[in-house]
Amino acid sequence: MKEVRLGLADYLHFLQVERQLAANTITSYERDLTAYIDFLVTKKIAHVDEITRNEILNYLQETKDIGKSTRTISRYISSIRSFHQFLLREKVASGDPTVHLEMPKVEQKLPDVLSMVEVDHLIAAPDRSKLQGKRDYALLEILYGTGMRVSELVDLNMEDVHLTMGFVRVFGKGGKERIVPLGQKAIDGCTEYINEARRKFIQKVGTPVDALFVNMRGGRLTRQGCWKILKKYALEANLKKELTPHILRHSFATHLIENGADLRAVQEMLGHADISTTQIYTHVSRSRLKEVYTKFHPRA
Repeated sequence: MKEVRLGLADYLHFLQVERQLAANTITSYERDLTAYIDFLVTKKIAHVDEITRNEILNYLQETKDIGKSTRTISRYISSIRSFHQFLLREKVASGDPTVHLEMPKVEQKLPDVLSMVEVDHLIAAPDRSKLQGKRDYALLEILYGTGMRVSELVDLNMEDVHLTMGFVRVFGKGGKERIVPLGQKAIDGCTEYINEARRKFIQKVGTPVDALFVNMRGGRLTRQGCWKILKKYALEANLKKELTPHILRHSFATHLIENGADLRAVQEMLGHADISTTQIYTHVSRSRLKEVYTKFHPRA
């Protein structure tokens, strides 16, 4: 399997340089394909051309047997198919065993969202009389006010935020740039944080810091740090729903559509390449309308 492992290294380089995928996406491909190659080794497959459709199906069955979800198995198939196509294109393999490999039907799971009242309670939780509270209030306003991913938030630099013009420049998956408007509350929260809190945090570093959101020691805030902040205020706001890093993004999109926003505009602000990804939020809105109808209509 030496040529397959070498092929994996070349493939990961291709994803990084040619397709310019995000580091987290490439890590996901590497993890999926390493597990797949390790399985082939246990089956004593010595050469890439010995891999058949049956071996792949056996691998997928094993992953199903240990409890992997249909969505995860679909991702495995996508990774394996893309890898074998690459090996064929690079003439490492003489055939592609993933031809006619069917994707399992994935049950569409509607994302959890916060109500507007729950969002208000969450954003009101930070104590803005404290420096940390000023930062956390601005962070929550930006997350909900723009719908950006947590990874995009922690990557923001000072030059990306234009408070006087009222917009933020976001770099999404694959380094794709988009412009998202900022609401007045987010602008006010960021202005207060930058002028009063951030300045004092970065004094502890002694060197210039580009990051918009910094930790108490003056370094760039990490995804893990941001996640801890969200968990903390979810508890303080007494939210009954589990707060995931994506829930404010889901809430941002759902609330826009519920209030009549154009689907294409929401797609642009979320940075979705395909509008079908954005359309899930129309299903969320319909399901919420049905909940309201069932709860309040006398003949429901």
